[in-house]
Amino acid sequence: MAVGGNVGVAITGDGARVVMLPTEAVRWAREVEAPPGAVNLPGSASGQFVGRQDELAKLRRLLTDQGEAAVTQVSGVRAVHGLGGIGKSTLALHYAHAYRHTYMLVWWINASSSEQIVTGLAGLAMRLCPQWAATVGVQERAAWAILWLQWHPGWLLIFDNVEDPADLRHYLGTLPDGHHLATSRIATGWHKIAPTMALGLLDPEAAVDLLCTLAFGPEHTPTSKQRSDAAALAADLGHLPLALEQAGAYLYETGTSLADYRQMLGQVMDTAAGGIDPERTIARIWRHTLAAVERRNPRAVTLLNAMAWLAPDDIPRSLLAPLCPDPLALGEALGALHAYNMISFSADRQSVSVHRLVQTVLRYQPASSDGYPPGRQEAEHLIQHATPDEDTDTSQWERLLPHVIAVAESTPPHCPASTATADVYHAAADYLDRQGRDAHTIPLYEAALAQCEQVLGDTHPDTLTSRNNLAGAYESVGDLERAIPLYEATLAQCEQVLGDTHPDTLTSRNNLAYAYQAVGDLERAIPLYETTLAQREQVLGDTHPQTLTSRNNLARAHRAAQAVQQRSTATSSPAVDPQQSSTTD
Repeated sequence: MAVGGNVGVAITGDGARVVMLPTEAVRWAREVEAPPGAVNLPGSASGQFVGRQDELAKLRRLLTDQGEAAVTQVSGVRAVHGLGGIGKSTLALHYAHAYRHTYMLVWWINASSSEQIVTGLAGLAMRLCPQWAATVGVQERAAWAILWLQWHPGWLLIFDNVEDPADLRHYLGTLPDGHHLATSRIATGWHKIAPTMALGLLDPEAAVDLLCTLAFGPEHTPTSKQRSDAAALAADLGHLPLALEQAGAYLYETGTSLADYRQMLGQVMDTAAGGIDPERTIARIWRHTLAAVERRNPRAVTLLNAMAWLAPDDIPRSLLAPLCPDPLALGEALGALHAYNMISFSADRQSVSVHRLVQTVLRYQPASSDGYPPGRQEAEHLIQHATPDEDTDTSQWERLLPHVIAVAESTPPHCPASTATADVYHAAADYLDRQGRDAHTIPLYEAALAQCEQVLGDTHPDTLTSRNNLAGAYESVGDLERAIPLYEATLAQCEQVLGDTHPDTLTSRNNLAYAYQAVGDLERAIPLYETTLAQREQVLGDTHPQTLTSRNNLARAHRAAQAVQQRSTATSSPAVDPQQSSTTD
């Protein structure tokens, strides 16, 4: 790789994109060294690692021999039911701690989406070259990190909670000089990406060891009766690591005996299906644990219910502060949740994480009389309070963005809507649009439109704007099958509500014409362009910039139609279409 001019680095997110880096940034990517002990590992919930020594050794062999490995759930085992709790991230975290000194850098990346991977790489640039990285956008930072990793071999990248194995294909091909470790609930689709190691439930003896260690403390030697009771409880919990950890934390904090705890839980085995339903198991544990937490610190329950609707990882303390403004009280509430193994702290204790399975259970609590499930309204208020100004440093938006998207994507059915929440979704989508990350605006615009339709009605001007924005987002990623019906509905409603020559109506008509042209439907595009031009000449004047845009669009559409006609009548090679696109407003 030559250093001496601008270098294009391919990153992914919404397909491969090439980002150009300036000469000095390229030079720094070569010259900057990782500081000793450069890691960003998340905190561990329990600190216990029992019964996975064989898996740890196998994982080491896979990485040493092949350079990449994916830890997945055992396919087809109902006990994991696709929800997690099996200990994949715990195994990856323990591997990172056990072998961190064999790597010059260990970097943990939340890989639940391609966009999150880019964000995680951008964080590496901020760690290694903060003065330059703070002056550029997320994509430039990620490109720099890729370049740095290409120059400096001997690192470990951990891609946690991969939802689509194909998201890693580019990185494994681009970055061959280190180790890639992935965790995923997805057991299929890895055969062309990385060798896999399926992780099952703990074996009975290991499950008993873990439960006794958590319930009685590592210094205590359990009696034969205690081990017998622990074996029965572990079997009830299906040897699911997350269930064992949460049960053990409850037993330790409350001093409840194993036998009494079994009686409290009742029978959780699903004998007809030959295993346990992890969601139901965690729900039963959660009810007793939450009652104990509430007795100890009622604020903690409020915080946990709100966190159920946010992204599971890297929830900043500052985001939670409006629910508990006193820092000491916030620390005490989070400490209570941590003691019962409901959350884990980051290494610097400035953010917390909640297991996805715990979030799933919490979200299915019955709604209160106001229509909101517990914590939902508080979560919306948190993102409303934290929304940055448009010109705010990108780092503030990047920390908030996963939580805004999580709130948008987890909206429960029949939940009350709010224009304030819709405003947050629009602001986040606008930020992503300014960053050139169009595809990830779609869930935000979808959620914003749903909120506007519910609160304002189907034809309110703000609803029309929101519908147009969603159509534009679909169009930007090439999904014209979804974009065109939205544009058509927006135009019809603009004509009805605003009138035929309102500026928003003219914009909507132009956008629909552009979408028709994009799918080759010039018979419908040209009349719309002609109407838009005539009305802009009438309303705005002959030399207004938007009138000039319309005239240009119509000319290009006629030129495209002429090219189509020439190709259809030619007897020799078809004419070359210059492929000049129309201009949207």
